[in-house]
Amino acid sequence: MPSLLRRAGLRALVALGSLLLPAALPGLALHAQEHGATPEAIALRADRMLDVRTGEVVRDVTVLVEGATIRAVNPGSLPAGTAVLELGDVTLLPGFIDMHTHLAYDIGPDWVARIVTRETEGDGAIRALLNARRTLDAGFTTVRDVGGAAVIPLARAVERGAVPGPHIFSARSSLSITGGHCDLTTGFSPNVSPEREDNGVANGPWEVVEAVRHQIKHGAKVIKVCATAGVLSLEGPVGAQQYTAEELRAAVEEAARHGVRVAAHAHGAQGILAAVEAGVTSIEHGSQLTDEILAAMKARGTWLVPTSYLADRIDLTGQPQLIRDKAADILPQARASLRRAVAAGVPIAFGTDAGVFPHGENAGEFAVYVAAGMTPLAALQTATVNAARALEVEDRGEIRPGLLADLVAVPGDPLQDITVTEDVRFVMVGGRVVKHPPAGAGR
Repeated sequence: MPSLLRRAGLRALVALGSLLLPAALPGLALHAQEHGATPEAIALRADRMLDVRTGEVVRDVTVLVEGATIRAVNPGSLPAGTAVLELGDVTLLPGFIDMHTHLAYDIGPDWVARIVTRETEGDGAIRALLNARRTLDAGFTTVRDVGGAAVIPLARAVERGAVPGPHIFSARSSLSITGGHCDLTTGFSPNVSPEREDNGVANGPWEVVEAVRHQIKHGAKVIKVCATAGVLSLEGPVGAQQYTAEELRAAVEEAARHGVRVAAHAHGAQGILAAVEAGVTSIEHGSQLTDEILAAMKARGTWLVPTSYLADRIDLTGQPQLIRDKAADILPQARASLRRAVAAGVPIAFGTDAGVFPHGENAGEFAVYVAAGMTPLAALQTATVNAARALEVEDRGEIRPGLLADLVAVPGDPLQDITVTEDVRFVMVGGRVVKHPPAGAGR
């Protein structure tokens, strides 16, 4: 049955992709070749470009793109036949990176019951495809997706150029103890269990090692472990540690043998500290950060992925009282912890938990960081150079020759008003134009 569901998901993904592509912008159709093809050169001209590493604003900029990469910034001349796109009064930025998304999820009153009892991976694949396009249109050209096996075929289809979407680093199925936050059947009758054999539930170090190997074998580029309880699940209390120190170390050590990093969902202080000491790359949420944890994260270079905007946008209508109570308890603590992390200088990478709130609103996270004490430049760095470092990739996160041509344009100056990131006017991913305003718009 699992293989049948996966095949059904892939067929649904390809079928829906074929419907979306003809409706896409001409630039997408022009450049939707198989990986490795070389489209003609394109020059992007804009009034401004921000160097996100230094904060310098470059005026009257031309960025020359050839194939999937940036060839030059303000070249002396353009190759013959170069197509020129005049973007006008906008600021060019590197494509944004979101380190915590759930493309296959849309949270609603019965979302867990729907996924567990009424849907197949095909449903998740279709939802992921639609949400990927919303995310891309919002300027996010790379995402780390931290839960959902249906996202794996989407990631492959995007890289082939078969469907539009951001580059995806998928965790596939999240690892959870039996009855833990990421065991989706928690709270259901014992007769209800996922049909899929690879749902991520693993107990004890050796089962965790096996689960890590299984996820990597089937396409995971990152491993997610649920170190503590959470909000949108029928267990509690929200901050309770779930995986032991031994289990967390087993996950980190096995992932490292495969060159893969580990992200830890962690709300409570005890579980956060155990995950940091086990060597995880990032703490997701980090709702109860103590002085000891902040010091340990700085010393080890552990990234905090705050997912803080959701506190303003999560819709708990129809959720069980237990979930509403947990949210009321932990979300204010998470905001306070973010402010402490910013003040302490903990490394922070941008992440939203999109899916808990509507996909496409990811950029709302920027303003939360600024309100927590970051400068606008520092906030932009969380979704560019910082996130690229957290992903351990060197081919994106800035606008400079040799890097991926992942570019976005926003009106105005984001260093003066960070909320302009919520109004992305132009998107290019891997040298393909996927969003472009009509000629003269916004002039």
